[in-house]
Amino acid sequence: MQNKIKQEGLNMKKFLSVFLTAALAVSMLAGCGSKNETVTAKVIDIDLTNEEYAFGVDKNQPELLEKTNEFIAKIKSDGTLDEICKKYFSDGEPEAVKSATLDTSKDQLVVATNAAFEPFEYTKGDDYYGIDMEIAQLLADELGKELVIQNMDFDAVCLSVSQQKCDIAMAGLTINEEREGYVTFTDSYYSASQRLIVPSNVTTFDDCKTADDVAAKLAETKSSDQIGVQQGTTGQYYIEGSEDWGFPGLPAKCVTYKSGSLAVQDMLNGNIQYVIIDAAPAAAITTAINAVQ
Repeated sequence: MQNKIKQEGLNMKKFLSVFLTAALAVSMLAGCGSKNETVTAKVIDIDLTNEEYAFGVDKNQPELLEKTNEFIAKIKSDGTLDEICKKYFSDGEPEAVKSATLDTSKDQLVVATNAAFEPFEYTKGDDYYGIDMEIAQLLADELGKELVIQNMDFDAVCLSVSQQKCDIAMAGLTINEEREGYVTFTDSYYSASQRLIVPSNVTTFDDCKTADDVAAKLAETKSSDQIGVQQGTTGQYYIEGSEDWGFPGLPAKCVTYKSGSLAVQDMLNGNIQYVIIDAAPAAAITTAINAVQ
C-alpha cells in the first residue's frame, strides 16, 4: 500500500513537472511572438524647419548662374517644374536620365550629385532618376550641352564644384552660409523641411501638434540616445547645433550615414532611436522600407 502511494506521488510529481515545463514553453513562445511583431517606420508629419533648395554653381561661371536662374524662372512659370514633381509625388511616371562619359574635349554640363536622396536623385541600374536629375537633363538641353552626372558622397558635392571638377551641384541642397563658401546659389526652386522618423511602436510624439512640441520632446533625449541622419544634411546641423542655422542642438548623439535609407534601417534594427531627414525623402524611404518589412 505504501509503495502504491509512493508510486502515485512520483507520478504526480512527473505530471506537475511536465505541466510546468509545457506552461513555461507556451509562455516563452507567446513572449517571442510579441517581440517579433513587425515594427515599421513612421514619419511624424510636422515640419521641424523651413528651408529652400537651390543649385550650387561654380563661382567662376557667372554666365552659367545667370542662364540657370533664367531656366528656373521659365520652368516655374510654364508649369514644367510642377509636372516633374507630380511624377514623384503623384501618379506620374518618372523618366530615366542617362549620363554621358566625361570628356573634356566636348561641350558638357558636369553635374555633382549624391544619388541616394529619393525622390530628388537616385539610381536604378545605370540610369538616374529624380526631380533634380530630370531638371539637370532639361538644363543641359537648354544650354545645348551634353549631360554628365558625377555621383559622390553628399558632403563632397559642393566641394567638387568649388574645385572646378563639376559645373553645378544638384543634390537637394538647402541654401546656407557654409555652403555659400564653396558655390554661388541659384534662385530657389523648391521649399523643403525636416521631418522626424520613429519606429511605429513609439508613441512619444503622437500628441505633438507643432514643431515646438516635437522639439521639446527631442530636448528630453539623453546623451546615450542616438539619432541618425544622412551625412552633411540639415538634420545633422539640427541635432549637433549650429549658429548659422539657428539650431540649439539636442542632447542625443548624432549618427551619420551615407544615405537616409541606411539610417532608417538601422533604426528598425534597434541601433538608434530616431532619424531626421528632409520631408520628401522621409516619405519615399519609409514607404520603400515598410513595403519589405
